[in-house]
Amino acid sequence: MTDLRAAWRRNPSVSDLIVLVAAAEQGGVSAGARELGIAQPNASRALRRLEHHLGLALFVRSTRGAVLTQDGAVVVDWARQVLDANRRLLDGVAALTRTGATLRIAASHTIAEDLLPRWLAALRAEHPDVAVELTVGNSAQVGRLVGGGGVLGFVESPQVPSTIGGPAHSRTVSTDRLVVVVAPDHDWARRTRPIPREELAATPLVVREAGSGTRISFEQAMAGFALAKPALELVGNAAVRVAVMAGAGPAVLSELAVHTAVAAGELRAVMVDELVIERPLRAVWVGEEAPAPALRSMLEIAARRSPAGTR
Repeated sequence: MTDLRAAWRRNPSVSDLIVLVAAAEQGGVSAGARELGIAQPNASRALRRLEHHLGLALFVRSTRGAVLTQDGAVVVDWARQVLDANRRLLDGVAALTRTGATLRIAASHTIAEDLLPRWLAALRAEHPDVAVELTVGNSAQVGRLVGGGGVLGFVESPQVPSTIGGPAHSRTVSTDRLVVVVAPDHDWARRTRPIPREELAATPLVVREAGSGTRISFEQAMAGFALAKPALELVGNAAVRVAVMAGAGPAVLSELAVHTAVAAGELRAVMVDELVIERPLRAVWVGEEAPAPALRSMLEIAARRSPAGTR
């Protein structure tokens, strides 16, 4: 049973966690404050309050701004999980007052972060009476939810997740490519020739958690090599991306997850000799082969609104 008195004293403010995640995702405290529509001094106070509460230095501060520490990158990852739980609470409360059809969707992090928002906006425009209940997890977690029935899943794993636990229907809605990224001051960013696969295998990487479609795809592509122990293992693309920016090591991520950071010069994509990793982005569900109308509409929207570069 939860010790409510201890929780009252120890739990950080959700608002402070939101400021932390915004600062991490926007590349600085000022940019995070602008994203949230709050004054920069208020954002700085929230972050210092959070550091005091946790007893950790989350940022290294200088005249050029604030950069996440490695501890900070890990805390950002955990903070996202708290915010996901908070979102599910608010979505559930909102669902209590909804009427009409409800479409339950579970999506892996890559799809949920980079593609699903535009799909859901299109669904809302075409079917305003359809409510959506969304859960975000890795491909293995999505498979378990789909296996329970009544859920449309979107995953980027090379195969239909075995965690579904039985027969499932699958439809490819797009394709995706994985790339190796490093911080701009990393040695690999200055290389003029592709990195040998042997060197990539021997290098500790910042990796996604076990069960992630991104990690599964990479490990299958490198099946002939003994991979070094990871430098960090984090949940979600954003946490890995921030850790790489902070200098924790190279990572292998979806092009969808890093294209903005690469374009802004915050990350560098590097070539690896004879390594091309492409994978399907697929919808999975159990039950009838001909899906229900709301589910069928979602599939059609996903297929036609995926960026041309991912097909």
